[in-house]
Amino acid sequence: MKLSDIAKELSLDIKTFKDGLQNDVTGAYVSDLLSDVMANSKEGNIWITLQTHINIVAVASLKVIKGIIIVSNRPVPEETLKKAEEEKITIMTTPLPAFEIAGKIYLLLK
Repeated sequence: MKLSDIAKELSLDIKTFKDGLQNDVTGAYVSDLLSDVMANSKEGNIWITLQTHINIVAVASLKVIKGIIIVSNRPVPEETLKKAEEEKITIMTTPLPAFEIAGKIYLLLK
């Protein structure tokens, strides 16, 4: 499924790198620990997290994650958005908590 389809279906607010919406998504990974994401996420995943600091961009780039969904209406610092644009990482936000957005993505990708 395309990232654009997921963003549309879930009414995600796209913050950075809109060109990345054409990427194919193979699954999702939910974690707020950067080391856990580095160790266990897979290329092609969407990462669901409440973390907003600039290091999420480095982890997403390293793991070839197709997009990051920031949950619970957490504000994303401008430096994080700027770095994500530079690194071509799509960041999206949602008012939903991680549990709900993960369930919705599961149903979409099932």
